Amino acid sequence: MAGARQRGNDIICDVVANQAEALPDLDVVTFEHLSLDSGATADEVRTFADLHLNGNAIAAALIAQGLEVGDRVGLMMRNHPEYLDTMVGANAAGVCLVPIDPRTKGDKLAFVLRDAGCRGVICADYTHGEVARARAQGATPEFEWVLPTGEYGAEPVDFGGRVTSLAEVLATAATTPTVDVRCTTGKEPWQLMYTSGTTGDPKGVVWPVNQFGRVAMLGFLLGYQPTDRPYTGLSLTHGNAQAVTLGPSLALGLRCVFSRKFTKSKLWDVTRRHGCTTFSMLGGMCTAIYSEPRRDDDGDNPVRMVISAGMPAAIWREFEQRFGVHVFEWYGAVEGGMAFNPIGQGPVGSFGRALPGLEMKILTDDDRECAPGEVGEICSRPEGGEATVDYHGKPEASAAKTRGGWLRSGDMGHRDDGGWFYFDYRRGDGIRRNGDFVATAFVEKALAEHASIDDVFVYGVPAASGAPGEKDVVAAVVPRDPAAFDVAGVADVFAHCRRQLEANFVPSYLQVVDEIPKTISEKPQARFLLDAFAPDAPNVHREA
Repeated sequence: MAGARQRGNDIICDVVANQAEALPDLDVVTFEHLSLDSGATADEVRTFADLHLNGNAIAAALIAQGLEVGDRVGLMMRNHPEYLDTMVGANAAGVCLVPIDPRTKGDKLAFVLRDAGCRGVICADYTHGEVARARAQGATPEFEWVLPTGEYGAEPVDFGGRVTSLAEVLATAATTPTVDVRCTTGKEPWQLMYTSGTTGDPKGVVWPVNQFGRVAMLGFLLGYQPTDRPYTGLSLTHGNAQAVTLGPSLALGLRCVFSRKFTKSKLWDVTRRHGCTTFSMLGGMCTAIYSEPRRDDDGDNPVRMVISAGMPAAIWREFEQRFGVHVFEWYGAVEGGMAFNPIGQGPVGSFGRALPGLEMKILTDDDRECAPGEVGEICSRPEGGEATVDYHGKPEASAAKTRGGWLRSGDMGHRDDGGWFYFDYRRGDGIRRNGDFVATAFVEKALAEHASIDDVFVYGVPAASGAPGEKDVVAAVVPRDPAAFDVAGVADVFAHCRRQLEANFVPSYLQVVDEIPKTISEKPQARFLLDAFAPDAPNVHREA
């Protein structure tokens, strides 16, 4: 993808082109298949040369489709090699990608496609049916490229009319003439990263193309070494997978590994098979991994460092000791704001101190800085400047998010006397019971350690007492053996909680579910559990 312009190191297609000249045959990204439900073991690999050629073919096809610089195209698939091909190609064509959780359905999918103004959709076959249904609900993409996979119960695809096989586009890679990169300023839109929409309609955060350079720099801040092999099961549609695993690996030439999706049961097998030395996880994943049955070989793995955003203090040290790893804790959001707690530096439970060049404070609603230990909103801004956020097509929401020049995270936290920051809860999600806040991590730890529990998430419901601001504690649990989780099994779990927890922390209810609903970033979604909760529901139990 060379042209008259000089290549830099801050956009993805340039980095790939440079690496394709220096390290063409390096297997820079492996998409492992050990964790697939099908039991397949043959992996898919992309070298820098592959990414360069395939990206060029996609760039040419997008331009031939009539797309202009800044036009938007949805990208909806799990972690497949073609996802990366598309990222490289769209960047070269100056097309802005809109990553979409491949599980998105119905009104939400139609909303995102309309809100972003997507002119086209590039998707896997198992999402094709939902894209078609979104069209019927008013989404109007002009074209659709579908990747045939045969996975996840894919519906048959009729490759006619506006639908094209992505495999056919990539089949031309070896003979496609080189495309001149159309990004010239570094400020063209690269991706619209949509928020989860937990407090309203999702909003698309505009990432400029030079955001890749900032993402790639995280490799140095995280302390990656030349021999490291990063791994993640997080989706490429989420900023964490791009920032912690993909970006640094492409920039530094590290041989990273991706799974289609997060797997707690095969996590350590994957790291052993591929010699992965680091992996990335978010808060909900930590407890899920910890809840797996203990094995004699838990600590027999090549992982030296876990890059965590949300490791509960209650299990931090035990997690490190059990699996023989060190935790590098950090904090960040798609809109910005970043802090790090490097290994061996900060206190357990702290997500760290602000990135150099960034100012972070805990503020009250009237912008008073909180004293150490006082809970307020985690806010940040560039040192000597003001925070900015660009929500696509939403100037009022952008201004509200950065009121007074501070990025308002919506996360509630505190700092200690040493200036280390701690996350407490998402605004509106705190559980106050009998006047005290319940530390849900301790409740989840106790339940995760019970032999009958496979996964757990703790949240609050309005107190049955009617006390203003008070909540009862609900533990949503996934039993290892649902058939054995009878009256006696429930009683044993409550007895276990009584032994392990202070009285205020013992759940008011056990809500037995088949699975904990989670976002693409493995964050539990309390709203779905809350919608399904009723004190007298057959799957909801109180202590006898």
